[in-house]
Amino acid sequence: MAWDTARTRQRLLDAAVFEYSEHGPLGARVDRVAARAGINKERIYQYFGSKQKLFSAVLEQEMIKLAAAVPLTDEQAADLGEFSGRVWDYHRTYPHYLRLLLWEGLDPDPLQSDRASIAAAHERSGHYADNVRAVAKAQADGFLRTDVAPAHLLYVARAVAAWWLAVPSAVTLMLGDVANESPKERRRVLVKLVNDATRKQ
Repeated sequence: MAWDTARTRQRLLDAAVFEYSEHGPLGARVDRVAARAGINKERIYQYFGSKQKLFSAVLEQEMIKLAAAVPLTDEQAADLGEFSGRVWDYHRTYPHYLRLLLWEGLDPDPLQSDRASIAAAHERSGHYADNVRAVAKAQADGFLRTDVAPAHLLYVARAVAAWWLAVPSAVTLMLGDVANESPKERRRVLVKLVNDATRKQ
């Protein structure tokens, strides 16, 4: 029977998502990935080349999942608050990608990193560029403020959505009495804050 290369590769990727989100790119171990996938660890090197390249493949896969679940079309870019709410919904339901990004951010000096050394840099920057173009069109169409670069507006929408989930203890301490608000209310506030910050007045 022929070896199902695509299925084997996907099993390794799925196992690696959990390994990297739990231990980060430095603490991850290929033997644990292989054990979780039920596949010989030599296949990891055969399909991906190295542990770092496997991490890049994992980030690319999880970005594609988020992009498919939370697209930003030209029409949707006119309402960045709702887009931010949908990003928040996704991260609440599927926390792996956000955890992977946080681990990546623990690089000793990420601001000094060569862009080419960033995991899946080409694919990820291409996705963000598409988002920025949609935001720029919404600005040109008069929906969003134009005194701020479109990339910064996109950053606000994505960052505010992620921050509440990335640092829950800090958020609880910062919000004080309103920290126990329902997820529905928190989402409503998030959408309003982003729209107030990004819409043309």
